[in-house]
Amino acid sequence: MTNPNQLDFNNWSCPVPLRSHPHIVMGHGGGGKLSAELVEHLFQPAFRNEWLDELGDTAVFQLPTSPHTPSRLAFSTDSFVVRPLFFPGGNIGELAINGTVNDIAMSGATPLYLSVGFIIEEGLSIEKLGRVVESMANAAQTAGVKIITGDTKVVDKGHGDGLYINTSGVGLLPDNEAIQIGPRRAQPGDLILLCGTIGDDVMAIMSVREGLSFETEIVSDTAALNHLIAAMLAATPHIHVLRDPTRGGVASSLNEIAAQSQVGMVLNETAIPVNTAVASACELLGLDPLFVANEGKLIAIVPESEVEKLLPVMRAHPLGKNTAVVGRVTDQHAGMVVARTAIGGTRVIAMQIGEQLPRIC
Repeated sequence: MTNPNQLDFNNWSCPVPLRSHPHIVMGHGGGGKLSAELVEHLFQPAFRNEWLDELGDTAVFQLPTSPHTPSRLAFSTDSFVVRPLFFPGGNIGELAINGTVNDIAMSGATPLYLSVGFIIEEGLSIEKLGRVVESMANAAQTAGVKIITGDTKVVDKGHGDGLYINTSGVGLLPDNEAIQIGPRRAQPGDLILLCGTIGDDVMAIMSVREGLSFETEIVSDTAALNHLIAAMLAATPHIHVLRDPTRGGVASSLNEIAAQSQVGMVLNETAIPVNTAVASACELLGLDPLFVANEGKLIAIVPESEVEKLLPVMRAHPLGKNTAVVGRVTDQHAGMVVARTAIGGTRVIAMQIGEQLPRIC
């Protein structure tokens, strides 16, 4: 292959070629020749780097060094159980990469290295797995991270939804004491910023799962946000909270932050950006967009004095062009989030007990 990160199914060859096993069999998880073949001819070419090429159970790496090398690290792990595996605008693979990159970046850290664990259901086609792996390689390259270790397990047919993926990651926090980001740091007077429309990811997945069609195609918002966050921190280090509102959506994320910071929050419901097609889909399915998961959006809670610096930078970035100020932190009703509605009323945005729709991430 001329490009080590480009998979070419037609050129796969080995003593027992992958093409002779077009679907995953239990032997691919058995640690023998089939397992080695999967690693050598699928995972390794896609993710190739000096650490992964060692093919050990552990990757030994050195952090980038400079006279001001910080000593603080960020570490995160997440698992992805998306059904269907492919949906408009993305698939489980890039979702897994972007999800962990974003979790690390929300601390203010620069994501560096990831591990990947595949739990594959017997019968999954090699072609589908290859498409997922290729998208993961592309997502990692876009985010600027390296996949340096991993693992593969195969489960019996009927004991999985085709493929589950776990990703863990390590990031480096900057040597800047002014950057202190965390869920307990929201303060009364802070403004709440949202970097774009909400609910796109879930509705893209649900449109495929439920066979729904709309006048405008709904596309997943999955994206790595670390470059956007780097631009934000370059504009001002004084960001109190960053959060990607994934499972549970904006409402759950803000409720968690309000409880941890012991503050109240007031949202302006009409300022929250929602695509028309997503709003229609949510209404059709009886869902509240505020509780719908997102995979390429962030919430930033910042002092009001910093918003003038931050907004132009966020809106200049492709992933933040629709950034809006959607609310304010208050010293009233601690631990509670409320929203001012379009008709001038107020409603409580309470944490849900369960999920309002089947698990999609």
